[in-house]
Amino acid sequence: MSWYAATGRTPPPGPPKRGAEPGAPQGGGRAPGELELVLAQSAVSAIEAAGGYAGGVYLRSGTEGLLRLAVLAGLPVRLFRPWWRMHVNRPFPVAEAHRTGRAIHLADAEDSMRRFPQLMAGLPFPFSSLYVPVVSGREKFGVLTVLRRAGAGLPVADGDRHRMHSAARRLGGALSALSGRGVAVEWDREPLPVQLPAASEPPVRLGGFDWDLATGNVAADDGMCAILGIAPEEFGGTVEALTRGLADEDVLGLWALARQAADDGHPATRRIRLRGPDGRPWLMELTRRPTGPPGADRSGLLSGFALDMGAGPVISEATDRIPRGFLSLDRLGRIVYLNQSAETVVGRARTELAGRVLWEALPWFGQPSYEDCFRAALISHAPVRFVAAHRDDDWLLVSLFPGHDGVTVILTPSDEPPPDHGLADGFAQGGAQGGTEGAGSGAPSGRPSALYRPVALAIALTEAVTARQVSAVVTEELLPAFGGGQLAIYLLHERHLFLAWETGFPQGFLDRFDGAALDARLPGVETLTSGRPLFFESMGHLAAAYPGIPLDAHVGARAFLPLIASGRPVGSCILGFDQPRRFTAEERAVLTALAGLIAQALERAQRYDTEAALARGLQDALLPHRLPVLRNAETVGRYLPGTQGMDVGGDWYDVVQTGESLALVIGDVQGHGVAAAATMGQLRSAVRAFALSGHDPQEVMSGTNRLLIDLDPGQFASCCYIVVDPATGRTQAVRAGHPQPLLRHPDGETEVLDLAGGVVLGVDPAAGYPVTALDLESGAVLALYTDGLVEQPGSDIDVGVERLRAALAECGASPLRVTADRLIREAGQAADRPDDIALLLASRWG
Repeated sequence: MSWYAATGRTPPPGPPKRGAEPGAPQGGGRAPGELELVLAQSAVSAIEAAGGYAGGVYLRSGTEGLLRLAVLAGLPVRLFRPWWRMHVNRPFPVAEAHRTGRAIHLADAEDSMRRFPQLMAGLPFPFSSLYVPVVSGREKFGVLTVLRRAGAGLPVADGDRHRMHSAARRLGGALSALSGRGVAVEWDREPLPVQLPAASEPPVRLGGFDWDLATGNVAADDGMCAILGIAPEEFGGTVEALTRGLADEDVLGLWALARQAADDGHPATRRIRLRGPDGRPWLMELTRRPTGPPGADRSGLLSGFALDMGAGPVISEATDRIPRGFLSLDRLGRIVYLNQSAETVVGRARTELAGRVLWEALPWFGQPSYEDCFRAALISHAPVRFVAAHRDDDWLLVSLFPGHDGVTVILTPSDEPPPDHGLADGFAQGGAQGGTEGAGSGAPSGRPSALYRPVALAIALTEAVTARQVSAVVTEELLPAFGGGQLAIYLLHERHLFLAWETGFPQGFLDRFDGAALDARLPGVETLTSGRPLFFESMGHLAAAYPGIPLDAHVGARAFLPLIASGRPVGSCILGFDQPRRFTAEERAVLTALAGLIAQALERAQRYDTEAALARGLQDALLPHRLPVLRNAETVGRYLPGTQGMDVGGDWYDVVQTGESLALVIGDVQGHGVAAAATMGQLRSAVRAFALSGHDPQEVMSGTNRLLIDLDPGQFASCCYIVVDPATGRTQAVRAGHPQPLLRHPDGETEVLDLAGGVVLGVDPAAGYPVTALDLESGAVLALYTDGLVEQPGSDIDVGVERLRAALAECGASPLRVTADRLIREAGQAADRPDDIALLLASRWG
């Protein structure tokens, strides 16, 4: 049962375009909405409190079980598109923090690799991260996250944990207050980028003074005294006090400028750059100021201003003298500055580029391979280099030097295209992995990046639910990323390895290794028993390490990877390459991380198979195999499992004969899997027991509600209970948050009944459930159903109900079994059915 059905809300028509909702920033300086401001402020505060360089907030969305990245501070939104959406069942720290309600603190890459290999497979860089659930009472809103520099093996400090938890509590309280005022605390848009405050540095300062050249007296304001670094009362009022600490050549140049300004026949402004006592540059401006009574000699009176500019102007001038292209980006990827050489290299003027996002202003930078390099620099804070294709035959060596406030980009024309290093294909890992600048390689236009496919593999594996699906994903994503041609996956069972998947090997070649015991001296066995990956750059190296091992006709390299999930052996994976090749340290690290990810996916698939079999058996045992047969009444039931997840859920129907009456029951337990099926069985038994005990409909529903609350399975359920006397047609109906039944009259007119109802079961122990009385005519048909039959993503549930009503009307006087098949036929043909479907039809004659 969906959250919308349980709460009576209407699903959204689909993700709106960014800015389409009220309060969404539209540009042009418009103030953000309340929700946007609360999220942005909380993200910035948490980053500063925890000493991070980036972070954001994941918020619940209109899709049940799906979190969406609402704001991202300190990083370019575009570069992190694969992480915009996060289902709560995925094995990622954001999902686990939300699902369990417990904070997760990852001190460094090793800690992250051990606990969340999927995270490191997509972001294989040294960084630390903190994830704290955002809740208020029992309501879950999302997750607050902060990225920091890696902690060099040290655990996250208690103070940082405390500050993160405090920030999450404040955000939870603010979101709860917004929700209480009617603001929808959900996110179904693209993430909003947020700029972080700049790192602390000496401020730009301005001071003023008046200088009488004739007397040497100087009057300085407080700003000028601040620039000089003295208190106003300590300023001596002389030119010596003004120039104290300046170099002799600067003092002489200032006096010359002052005389020149005083000798001008009309007011004129002169400027000079000086080096202050602390080495920072000053810009000093002198203007002849005609003051005093008419006729007096005013030529020696000057007004001055001093600007302590910081290092900015000096840096910009210096970079214009460098023969290499120089760009400065902020942490959102916007071009803050570029020098004259960069204008020449990229063929664009500063006025066209300044202030724009790099990948939008220079689209050739937007290839996945180059985006990987920028991700590496921004997350690891280590230098990265790669070769990029500027034009068809023009290559640039791009060097990235990241810092707290942005990235410096150096562009150097290169005569050679990047060498092919297999994995590299665009990712320069020297800086990202080792902390020192390393020469990597770029990718020609249109080639995929080395890490783009592993990221896709990580995402795809979270969706694979069977061992065959996992193996197929590895074949489609892992082999192309590394240029492999062969793949074999062995799974461990009773201390033997059995072949589960193979592709690319000669037919029958691997059969001789199938069922190998754990004491066999084979690389596929020893990689699992030792827990170490084995890499052989040629078949000759493999034969030398394992004399007598059977070899296929290929002469290429082999990689044997242990599949170990959370310390538990799962199996081994073999990658084959048609040609000898060298495995770089970066390739070995990424392959090892991916092996852990594959192992977790396979272990999850094995658990899925076991749980699915258990859930299907449980559900089959709980659903009625036949319905009561009465002389003047007929009932027909249909059930379709969903096509996502466990394929089993909590929908049920039942027909209970109570004396001369017939009780029609249909219900829907939240969720899927064994838990939902077990709760469904308990509720079905409870309703049946109450009905057979002679309780009236209101007592049946109230008793079932209290039972579910006492059981406290953490689930709620909807239900509709109708008692019909087949002989007279007298009917009593009660409803708990369930869709309204349909009634087709004998003349063919079909309507949606308007039954009074109460809240869903399992929420309020004092809930009341009013009874509605009606007469069921001879030949009339009642249709009870669960929301999976009428609810479709992007459509109002009322549209689905009307469609079902029309279909029931069109069935006319068809036999009840034919009518049931027609009503459920369209849903049964759908390949993507997220929810279960139950349908119960009843008719009487007399």
